[in-house]
Amino acid sequence: MAAPPQSPTIDYSKQTNRRYGPTASSAPVPSTASLLGGAGGGGQPPAAGAQRSSMRSSMRSSMGPRNPNQAAGDGWGWNDPEADDYLHNPDPKRDRKNDRGGSVFTARGVINVGCLFLLFICLITLFAGYPIITHYTEPSQSTNGAYNLGGINATGQVPAIVGFPPLIDPDTPQNVYSRVGFDNQQYNLVFSDEFNKDGRTFYPGDDPYWQAVDLEWYDPSAITTEGGNLKITMSQQPLHDLQFQSGMLQSWNQLCFQYSYYMEVRVSLPGSNRVAGFWPGIWTMGNLGRPGYGATTDGVWPYTYDSCDVGTAPNQTYNGLPRAALTTGTDDGSLSYASLPGQRLSSCTCRGEDHPGPTVNTGRGAPEIDVIEAQISGTVGQMSQSVQVAPFDDFYQFNNRSNAVEIYNSDVTLWNTYLGGVFQQAVSGLTSVDSSVYQATSGRFNIYGVEVFSDPKNRGAGHITWVSSGVKTWTMYPAAVGPNDRVSIGQRLISEEPMAMILNFGMSNGFQSVDLGNLKFPAQMLVDYVRVYQRKEGVLGCDPADHPTSAYIAKHPEAYSNPNLTTWAQAGNKFPKNSFLGQC
Repeated sequence: MAAPPQSPTIDYSKQTNRRYGPTASSAPVPSTASLLGGAGGGGQPPAAGAQRSSMRSSMRSSMGPRNPNQAAGDGWGWNDPEADDYLHNPDPKRDRKNDRGGSVFTARGVINVGCLFLLFICLITLFAGYPIITHYTEPSQSTNGAYNLGGINATGQVPAIVGFPPLIDPDTPQNVYSRVGFDNQQYNLVFSDEFNKDGRTFYPGDDPYWQAVDLEWYDPSAITTEGGNLKITMSQQPLHDLQFQSGMLQSWNQLCFQYSYYMEVRVSLPGSNRVAGFWPGIWTMGNLGRPGYGATTDGVWPYTYDSCDVGTAPNQTYNGLPRAALTTGTDDGSLSYASLPGQRLSSCTCRGEDHPGPTVNTGRGAPEIDVIEAQISGTVGQMSQSVQVAPFDDFYQFNNRSNAVEIYNSDVTLWNTYLGGVFQQAVSGLTSVDSSVYQATSGRFNIYGVEVFSDPKNRGAGHITWVSSGVKTWTMYPAAVGPNDRVSIGQRLISEEPMAMILNFGMSNGFQSVDLGNLKFPAQMLVDYVRVYQRKEGVLGCDPADHPTSAYIAKHPEAYSNPNLTTWAQAGNKFPKNSFLGQC
């Protein structure tokens, strides 16, 4: 059996000048005529043998002479070399570098790795970084000193309004959003209520910032809004076994201001300037005391004191000293008798005792600053503008030197002859007002205000300035209630407590004689607006970190929810032990 034909052996290592593919030969392509054997004469085809001979001759002529070194079949064969054969024929020497893999540190490699790293960072930022960044940078809704989002207060009341109104009333004109204070500092508006929406009510839960109380002769039904004003009506009708009904509106534990505030109100007073008895008041008080709830103010109001000395003791005495505390009160008696139980939350509090903090060494209290308490003197209307403090100076006399207090117009403002009593010391000025500001005369609205600033790092730099008819009336500086060696007490502070607002329309023989025979009922106290401004140092809220109140209030629900209790002990509590008294 014959052996199968073998493919010719081709030496690819030898160079060749032959071109491959469609341009295999550099010789000119033979003409059709030559391939057919001639120019063709007479149009007759040549004989078959001659035709084959002629074609072989023509092909040899067109392809040129053969190179004797070329292998048989070189050129057009199926096994002839082609231009891309190096891709299919490995060469160990040539391919050694590529076989080792080369370097990954190429521009393309860096770009690829960089893109992957950037994609990884983006994913981490999106799913891990974004929530963290948002948590620490996004403004959060304040609880306004209460417990939960939305301003739930100490008694668990929840505002019925789903959409919380803003702190600044949209009806407040833009041109009053800031002011230059009497201390030449910039004050910005932080809260306002224009009372322009008629028919508002202030029962518990009705409003996020205000609440009308229900105790004694005060009832929420006596307060509403009408004609663009807040209206508090006093009427002669039975209520809680009393013969009159009126209203008290307060922001206790819902909206407070600390360190800096200017509170301005525009008010039309009830009654007339000729009949005494009505007692309209606009004031602020430390949030640790709830107005009208006597157990909460016991040993707290009106203390504004951070010293650990005899000023924290009951009656401001210890072992019968100092003598001045026993002989310089009313009728040369004791400054306070048993009326001043001692500072319940003093800086002398023993470690581990019940104290709101931030530490037991911080003196806490509920001082009172009055924007106005209106009264009648003869036929002249007067505004008592004052601050109530404890412990007391001898004879309740504050320092009235020029470096401590300043009256700006002595024809309008003079010192109040009432300096205090067994319950509080009053640093007070009396400012006369025009008769037209009363409802029974012209019913004109008048502007009153108080500007307060305190600095815990520089307690000598504070001030309180009062305003009537839109102008400042008098100013008190810390020196007015500075240290007093005669009664062995230290500096009483310009309030550093978060202060809540109170607007009430009362009547009491304890404030001034009531002329029931000539008073006209019903009577209204109208408030056009309440606006509060703060310096940049001011704090907004009832539970600041350096003077917290919420946890302490929550810890003593009976005292803060039962107005029938008048002492801390009646609520089942004890005064904390005092290191100055040797009780630790």
